[in-house]
Amino acid sequence: MAVLKLHLDEFDEIDYDLIAIHSVIEDYRLAYFINQKLPIILSKSKEEIGVTVKEGEAFFMKFIFNDSKNDINWSLISNKNEIVIKKKSIGQNLFLNTAVEIATKVYLLPELKKVDYFLKIENNKNTFDINQIIKTINTIDRIAAVYAVIPEKIKSKNNLIF
Repeated sequence: MAVLKLHLDEFDEIDYDLIAIHSVIEDYRLAYFINQKLPIILSKSKEEIGVTVKEGEAFFMKFIFNDSKNDINWSLISNKNEIVIKKKSIGQNLFLNTAVEIATKVYLLPELKKVDYFLKIENNKNTFDINQIIKTINTIDRIAAVYAVIPEKIKSKNNLIF
């Protein structure tokens, strides 16, 4: 009987491009403006990206477009979210035994905390020029910066598997 061995290194291949976007625009407005500039139609996904941290679980909204003609998947993901935790106050103070809400910021990629959004382009085998996409997105008003991120250098790249 033959034995088939799978090596985990085979699954580490990165087949996507990642673009970081710094902007104060809401996610749905950014998706709309990207749809206006690029030949894609991003729409809100019913599925959210869940990331577990010590405070709890955070969910990140995503907008997706599946280009079946070119076999490319586009995803616009927010990098920042908040978890609100309710705790009872402890100690001798004026607000003894009252519920206190504590908000904690959570990041999809914690090593890139200043980035507001990521545009993930899967299976882009030189179909679209990344530099041209960056230039096009940079023409949108209220976008501070757009640049490519090298996925191999990200420590928490497992959060981008969805």
